[in-house]
Amino acid sequence: MSKKYILAVQGEGRGHMTQAISMYDMLIEQGHTVCAVILGASDRRKAPAFFLEKIKAPVIQLKSPNFVTDKKNKSINIPKTLLYNFSRLKSFRESLKSIDALIKEHEPDVVINFFDLLIGLYYRFYKPQAKLICIAHQYIYFHPDFEFPAGRALDKMAIRFYTHLTAYGSSKNLGLSFYKIHTTSEDVIIVPPLLRKEVFALESIKENFYLVYLVNSGYFEDILQWHFLNPEVELHCFTDQAEELIANYSFDKKKLFIHAINDTLFLDMMSKAKGLASTAGFESVCEAMYLGKPVMMVPVEGHFEQFCNSRDAYKAGAGIYSDNFDLSKLSIFSSTFDGNNSWFKNWVANAKHRIYNEIISI
Repeated sequence: MSKKYILAVQGEGRGHMTQAISMYDMLIEQGHTVCAVILGASDRRKAPAFFLEKIKAPVIQLKSPNFVTDKKNKSINIPKTLLYNFSRLKSFRESLKSIDALIKEHEPDVVINFFDLLIGLYYRFYKPQAKLICIAHQYIYFHPDFEFPAGRALDKMAIRFYTHLTAYGSSKNLGLSFYKIHTTSEDVIIVPPLLRKEVFALESIKENFYLVYLVNSGYFEDILQWHFLNPEVELHCFTDQAEELIANYSFDKKKLFIHAINDTLFLDMMSKAKGLASTAGFESVCEAMYLGKPVMMVPVEGHFEQFCNSRDAYKAGAGIYSDNFDLSKLSIFSSTFDGNNSWFKNWVANAKHRIYNEIISI
């Protein structure tokens, strides 16, 4: 039976957006209706063009909480993040009212939340009738067999609390995972990564360059320093601040290439690169694993979620983690990396079927 859905997406990470695109395609293919997509937005970032182009339903951008970085746009500044978001509580209340109007207008059967805090708060205060399903890698934190990095008990408590806030009122939580967890949990169902369909059409080859993805432009100085010491190595760097970096820095543009975020070009270059250096976002690491590419993960400083991702992905065999963008580490690791990941491809192969069955069972 056809159902009506609204998708809600946390706008801070590209991974949530690509997962939402995959979900949108899957629901439309099965004859369902996606009435609208809510995208968490802020004055500090723009919605990427690829998301607005590939989602054919109306995309409603609403002000939502987000991180604030230090002056170098490198690490997360927790005190400033708290002050920034508290100062915008009025805007967030208006966002909740807009969500309520949207729900009343479309009367969806199900809301699917990709880790957006506003939706958890909306279900906490408005208590709508529409069923809520939450899907993201972060919901793996609810599973008792997930292994957090040792120590940092306060960070662990904080990320679990925040994750629970996003899932308030949820009928089902789906935790995307690098690997199977065989034991069951009442709080979360572990499912494979929801990769975009373009990944499966790519042929993985090995050309003579490394790929870099920078969420925060402050890390570009690390890349630039390494490039000056290793000028013979070709690098392709993707970032939101491409024009700004090209204008403000001098470097060999025949060996170091800076690209604006482009999902198609990024995936194509990933399929050809010798390896990927990136902050430890779940989705890009999964894409690299599927294509058999070694990854060096550099968690954004102060970002405990990425710290956990880097350790979890290391355990899954994706690559190595580092506290800086010293690409020599990736070069050494990639020279012995065999890329044999048939177990991961088998795990991912069932994702669409498993996730869809969980969605329609509500």
